[in-house]
Amino acid sequence: MKIVTWNINGIRTFKNGIKKILDSFDADIICVQETKVTRDLLDEKTAIVDGYNSYFSFSRGRSGYSGVATYCKDTATPFLAEEGLTGLLANQGEAVGCYGVQVEFSSEELLALDNEGRAVITQHHFIGKDGPQKLTVINVYCPRADPDKPERKQYKLQFYQLLQCRAEVILSSGSHVIVLGDVNTSHRPIDHCDPDDVDNFEDNPGRKWLDHFLFGTAEKTESGNTEDELTDISQKSASGGKFVDSFRHFHPKRSNAFTCWSTLTGARQTNYGTRIDYILADHCLVKSAFFGVDIMPEVEGSDHCPVWAQLSCTVRSSPKCPPLCTRHMPEFTGRQQKLSRFFVKVSEKDRFSKVSEESLPGSQDSGEIRENLNPVVQGNSVAKKRPTCREKDANASKAKRSNQMKTEGNAKGSLLAFFKPKQTPSIPSIGNLSPKQTKSSEDSPGSESDVRSCPSDVQTETNLSLVTEMETENQDEVEGESTSIDKSKDCKKGPCAGFWKAVLHGPPQPPLCKSHNEPCVLRTVKKAGPNLGRQFFVCARPQGHASNPQARCNFFAWVDKGK
Repeated sequence: MKIVTWNINGIRTFKNGIKKILDSFDADIICVQETKVTRDLLDEKTAIVDGYNSYFSFSRGRSGYSGVATYCKDTATPFLAEEGLTGLLANQGEAVGCYGVQVEFSSEELLALDNEGRAVITQHHFIGKDGPQKLTVINVYCPRADPDKPERKQYKLQFYQLLQCRAEVILSSGSHVIVLGDVNTSHRPIDHCDPDDVDNFEDNPGRKWLDHFLFGTAEKTESGNTEDELTDISQKSASGGKFVDSFRHFHPKRSNAFTCWSTLTGARQTNYGTRIDYILADHCLVKSAFFGVDIMPEVEGSDHCPVWAQLSCTVRSSPKCPPLCTRHMPEFTGRQQKLSRFFVKVSEKDRFSKVSEESLPGSQDSGEIRENLNPVVQGNSVAKKRPTCREKDANASKAKRSNQMKTEGNAKGSLLAFFKPKQTPSIPSIGNLSPKQTKSSEDSPGSESDVRSCPSDVQTETNLSLVTEMETENQDEVEGESTSIDKSKDCKKGPCAGFWKAVLHGPPQPPLCKSHNEPCVLRTVKKAGPNLGRQFFVCARPQGHASNPQARCNFFAWVDKGK
């Protein structure tokens, strides 16, 4: 059996669905954290994946925040599934159970601990060396302790405490337990890129909790002891925990094995990160079934990388999915339609075919069906009501109005022309015409008396021809005026552009860093304080250890407010 855990930093980033990445792991159970999706934003291609059954926990307080999901192959369908750690979100009779004593928490605290969608529990059956056994997988996304929010530090410690209580109670019930996911704490100095830069590294409350939770932790990995000696030392120095860091069990001395990097500083390029993603299992299961654990830093797409574990056992599949499975959600089972479905355009042919398939009650021919669907179809006189005189007049006026609109539409040519003002050509008087035009109008057979006797359409054509001749003669004058206007616009544009460039000058030119002699990048302070909003320059290279010449140097310069 293969298990994978990965903080994906947003499940909706996979534009073509998540199936491709799930298949690439070739794992039986895949646990993802920080899905950043709520139930109303969960789409079908993410929730229903061919070959898998999935179980989600959503944040109920904030949208696009937190959230975990567990994908199981259809050959590894769990027998039980539950959302949360407290049991407040579980369905009675279908939950994993084993909640332990929770008297240390108030009801408000318990509700808050499950309100952010940070845990999904699935229980599986497998056949190992000792026969059929149970395995409970707890997929968690532990909170981060924000230094600017002291209450989040307390929230994180309470979540750790509740997680340990639940895991140990399930373990004592006879099931093996695996706790995996983003724990948000690097345990040992070897798991941190620069532990000397962290104040009171060993005194961190999260690391103290890991010391108490884990069994078989090697504290002095820098010594030259063998793996067996390290195991003996760690067992003697353990504080009575019941779980094992499976990665350190197989790789006790591997350094620079990180699973999380800062994307803001490009720290992944220099491998300047931390190891905060774990697969923690009870020590009996690690000894009897685990035969390989490793990280996958080559897999990109998130600020974390996946971690996998191989177990020498055969997983059994449940004949049906637990109620928490997304396949049972009404929005994905056909019992509930989305609002957008009602706005889909359906052709008349599809409507007729659909009605004929469903067969209306009684024996109805196609004409009756058509009349039931659209009783005002032209040419269908079945069950028509004889119109009254008033209705006849109303229909006649409607027909007249529609014909008039059609005629106007054909004359206008487009909808935009409807909003243009009507252009009524002004007919110049005889006094305004040139002598040449006056003479020709007097001497020509079509004199004023002749024009009066002509039909109205002939008069319109004559007037339009006169207007066209006048426009042709004045065309050169208009073009000359437009040319002079364009020149005046260009003259005005120059000073305006120069004025705005002087007022709204662009960003300052970046200086060169001292170590690499390369252009720096401009940053802005976003942390609350006296320097909020101020800009500064730093080296453009990715963050890394001070001893790495390819990493960012310590160049720093504030941007003057006057520039």
